Amino acid sequence: MRKVLLNISAMLLLISFSALDLSAQIETPAPSPSSELKQAVGLTDVTIVYSRPAVKGREIFAEDGLVPFGKPWRLGANAATKFSFSKDVEILGTAMKAGDYAVLANPNASEWKFMFYPYESGSWNSYLEKEPAATVSVKPMKGDAHVESMTFNIANVQPNSADIVLSWAKTMVTLPLQVNTDEQVMASIERVMGGPSQNDYFAAATYYHESGKDLNQALAWVEKATAGDEPRFWQVRRKALILADLGKTEAAIKAATMSLKLAEAAGNEDYVRMNKKSIEEWTAKK
Repeated sequence: MRKVLLNISAMLLLISFSALDLSAQIETPAPSPSSELKQAVGLTDVTIVYSRPAVKGREIFAEDGLVPFGKPWRLGANAATKFSFSKDVEILGTAMKAGDYAVLANPNASEWKFMFYPYESGSWNSYLEKEPAATVSVKPMKGDAHVESMTFNIANVQPNSADIVLSWAKTMVTLPLQVNTDEQVMASIERVMGGPSQNDYFAAATYYHESGKDLNQALAWVEKATAGDEPRFWQVRRKALILADLGKTEAAIKAATMSLKLAEAAGNEDYVRMNKKSIEEWTAKK
C-alpha cells in the first residue's frame, strides 16, 4: 500500500513540474517588431503592414550589404510587406486597383524597382516566380539623418495625393501616391442629390409591407423600385404581394406573372414556383 502511495506521489510531483514548465515560458521582444501604418488620403484608406529590422551597426544597402543590390527584398523582415488600398490609386502614374498587395523591392544604387503582387500570403518567396500586377521604379535619396529601425511613413498628405516614404539607415525612397478624390466626391454628390436608389425604395417598401404599416405607401415605393426597363424578379414579386394585400387582385396577378417570367429568364426556380402558386390562389379568389 505504501509503495502505491509513493508512486502516486511521484506522479503528482511530475505533473506539477510539467505544468510549471509549460507556464514558465520566457518572453522576449522580437528583433524585428511588426508594425501597422494607417492613413486616410482623401477618401482612400492606405494601410501598410510590415516588420521593422534595425541597422545594428551593419551595412544595409550595398553590393555586399544586408540587403544586397540587385536582389529581391521583402521590404522588411519575417514576411512580405503588405500594402492595402480601399479605393483605386496611382503610384508613380501606374494605376492600381483597390485591394491588398504583397510588395517586394529590387534595390540598386541608382534605382529601386517595386513589384506589387495580389496578396496571397506573407511567404515572400512564393511571389518570385509570379508576374506582378504593377511595377514602378524610383530613384533612392540620401536621408538627412540615420534611421536605426526601418520605417514607413505617409507624408505630404493632400486631398488627392501623398508620399509613401521608406527610410532606413541613410537611405530614403519615396513613392508618390495619387487618389481620385474629386471623382469620388462628385459621384457621392450625384448619388445623394439624386435621391434614393431603387434598392432603397425596395428596402423601404419591404419593411412597410412586412411590418404591417401603410400599404399604400409601400406600394408607392415598390413601384419606384420596379420602374425602368430592367426590374428584378424579387422586387416585382414584392409588388405583387403588396397589391394582393391591398385587395387589388387583378393587378397582383399581373405583377406575379411578370415576376414569374423574369424568374424563368434568370433561372430561379424558387420564385417561379412561388409565383405560380400565388397566381393559382389569387385566380381562385376572383
